[in-house]
Amino acid sequence: METFGARLHRAVTERGPLCVGIDPHPGLLARWGLDDDVRGLERFAGTVVEALGDRVAVVKPQSAFFERFGARGVAILESTIRQLRNCGSLVLLDVKRGDIGSTVAAYASAYLDPSSPLYVDAVTASPYLGVGSLAPMFELAAAHGGGVFVLALTSNPEGAAVQRARAADGRTVAQTVIDEISQLNAGAQPSGSFGLVVGATIGETGHDLSAVNGPLLAPGLGAQGGSASDLRVVFGSSLPAVLPSYSREVLNAGPDLTALRAAADRALADCRAVLAGRD
Repeated sequence: METFGARLHRAVTERGPLCVGIDPHPGLLARWGLDDDVRGLERFAGTVVEALGDRVAVVKPQSAFFERFGARGVAILESTIRQLRNCGSLVLLDVKRGDIGSTVAAYASAYLDPSSPLYVDAVTASPYLGVGSLAPMFELAAAHGGGVFVLALTSNPEGAAVQRARAADGRTVAQTVIDEISQLNAGAQPSGSFGLVVGATIGETGHDLSAVNGPLLAPGLGAQGGSASDLRVVFGSSLPAVLPSYSREVLNAGPDLTALRAAADRALADCRAVLAGRD
């Protein structure tokens, strides 16, 4: 069984270092001339899949924007996941789940068990009930070749109060998360399957990412204020592990398929240049 880390490494090598979100919030639906309803949601998601599913390494549906339409929205999410997988994209479901015991085990089963209709390649998760509380996710991901991206240093201003608070040993909470994920990835080749989420707009972090040996998801690029060149400041010597993530910057180009592809190509070109050490 191939690990998520190995599949991601191959996908990035073949298609380039880019993750594109599917974030069908009301403003984007309106921009595309779609109604804020299930039919608009289905057309939006289907268009993104058609435009990008066979060319982008990772696609990241934001679960909340599907869930807000109830059961029919979740059904469209299930269909979108299947379509993306059929196109060859890795699917990273942005759910940011986190809990304890049987509940986090149920979340793991929902997203990381191949028998689930919501089965994806990887999920985002929140570690703020303790990284150890996510053990059922890590275990099921490892058993089925999946991945988990754990929040570490996020771009929202409120995050710093928790993430940069210091534990008894002097490390920040974020550094503790970073170090625990690094342990899970120790020795993995070509890359570990457990990643971190580090915002592209946070500037120099003062945190050590050098031992992570796993992917570093960098959301916040484009319309959210971050540029590809900011990645140098945030990640420094860890740039080779970065998976840049765009949403509105690409999605705003829709619904025209050619325009969506061109926007993704521009984002990818910018990221390739930075990650390769070029201006």
